[in-house]
Amino acid sequence: MKWPKKKLFTVTLSLTVLLSGLSGGYASAAAIPESVVPPKASWGYFVDHYKNNSKDNLSTTINPAIGILSEFEKLWTPGEGWNTGTKLSETLLDDNIQKVVEITANRTASEAEGAYYDDRRKQSYSVIEGLGSLTDIYRVKAGATTTIKNIPADATAKKYDDEGTNSGNPESSLGNMVRLVNTLRGTYSSTNPSKSFYNYARPFRWSDEVAVLPTLIPAQNSDPSNDGGYPSGHTNAAYLTAFAMAYAVPERYQELLTRASELGHNRIVAGMHSPFDVMGGRVMATALAAAILNDPANRDLKKAAYEEAHNILLTHIGTAVDRFGDYESNKQIFTERLTYDFSQSGSTDKAAVVPKGAEVLLETRLPYLDDTQRRWVLATTALPSGYPVLDDAEGWGRLNLFAAADGYGALVGDVTVTMDSDQGGFHAEDRWRNDISGEGKLIKKGTGTLQLEGSNSYSGGTQIDEGTLEAWSETAFGIGEVVNKGGTIVSNVSGKLTIEGNFEQSDKGTLELNLSSSNDALRIKGAAAYGGKLRVNFVDGYVPSGVISVITDGSPDKNGVFSSVETVGLSSGYQVQVIYNGHSVQLQIKK
Repeated sequence: MKWPKKKLFTVTLSLTVLLSGLSGGYASAAAIPESVVPPKASWGYFVDHYKNNSKDNLSTTINPAIGILSEFEKLWTPGEGWNTGTKLSETLLDDNIQKVVEITANRTASEAEGAYYDDRRKQSYSVIEGLGSLTDIYRVKAGATTTIKNIPADATAKKYDDEGTNSGNPESSLGNMVRLVNTLRGTYSSTNPSKSFYNYARPFRWSDEVAVLPTLIPAQNSDPSNDGGYPSGHTNAAYLTAFAMAYAVPERYQELLTRASELGHNRIVAGMHSPFDVMGGRVMATALAAAILNDPANRDLKKAAYEEAHNILLTHIGTAVDRFGDYESNKQIFTERLTYDFSQSGSTDKAAVVPKGAEVLLETRLPYLDDTQRRWVLATTALPSGYPVLDDAEGWGRLNLFAAADGYGALVGDVTVTMDSDQGGFHAEDRWRNDISGEGKLIKKGTGTLQLEGSNSYSGGTQIDEGTLEAWSETAFGIGEVVNKGGTIVSNVSGKLTIEGNFEQSDKGTLELNLSSSNDALRIKGAAAYGGKLRVNFVDGYVPSGVISVITDGSPDKNGVFSSVETVGLSSGYQVQVIYNGHSVQLQIKK
């Protein structure tokens, strides 16, 4: 046994590298599995045994919470006491503490303020900020309060506790939302059994170089034997709140998760927890949220919370500042905090696995998909294997719910998406922002609108039977053929929307091109068979003249023509004539 009580680490770490190492994109995609049948661990399935998470079950094979965190035992062997454990991977564990040293040494005044509030305020109250402009409305209608409204002048000498109502009053007009949060954070969601089992100290007990936030020194536990670091309880509570609220308000899914990740990160900023602690807290909360949302006893409650959010909360126009309104920023920082730039110490080519019941976490965010489809979304957006503490047997640690909320990462087989605009919300309109790969085919059915925004490379083709499929990138439709049997294809691309294969549109289909300059057009590399309607919208003040090419194709001889062509955005004085040339469809526009 070696216990470096106050070791000075020599591992170097650039804060800039830590905070920008993934350059704003998702971590490299996981290897795609052949199926999404859930693997069974030695403790069984977490969702079936989550109620075994108690202080009386301190075993990886009985307590599933301890079990899904057990990858930590590849780095650390717990001892009987807080200072008797053994490092199995000195490099990774030293790096874990050194990251805290770097982050606490470089924290700004603003970060210090946020870290104080996230320590002293009750976690659910803090996470409410993920609702953005609706934050204040929720707090009023739910009766959510805090007594920590500022940082007291004597905070460096005195501990202040929040005596507020956390997520709110269960008897309020948003009482079902409050109950859902409280249920996810209920009896079986404590991190204390895991803390007791792993006996891994907080970072300030490992190194004098960890600069605990001065205003939080009075809040430090003086008893190290009852103050474990792994996993972080604050992080667990924050994510449980975020998952509950995101279930009820999926319109703020990624923003709520980002707020939870910020609260977890602030535990490191405060010097109270290490990255591994925070990562473990997220993993545990993810599994607990899925288990509790899957529990039949909570079926009516989660439905009531969703309806309450949409019938009451979302009918208001919020006025609060939305700190999480920048999607790209959210994506970057959330992704960075999934792995904290640790190296992949394990096998990097293990196929993704999806835990039993994990699909419920997307139930309201991707409501037009079935459970199996949601599982494939989770599989194709999961983290690659090999990251420390994340390779648990069921797959909870590798889930990337932020990415999953952006739809499929790959089409393994043919995927049929059936949307119903009459149901509103995401049934009526949704957008997939991932870069979709794979050999499958995308088939769009139903009346809703699906937008594709990624740089896609799926090769099975695209088929539109009903509703609307919108392209928001030049390669939105992958590298296969595109067949429109009776829906509407819309190009919202600045530049040339490219169809790599053939294009065919029946008499029931509509092709709609939004053109803002002479550079905008549809490029079909294969053969084209035209039919149905062509609608050309001139937008952003673009008024062309003369002959312009709106479509180029690989067909010297045309196979059919559009049955009708209409233009929008030109004054009544303009005349438009359609010209079919060897490799293009042109419009002659004159006044």
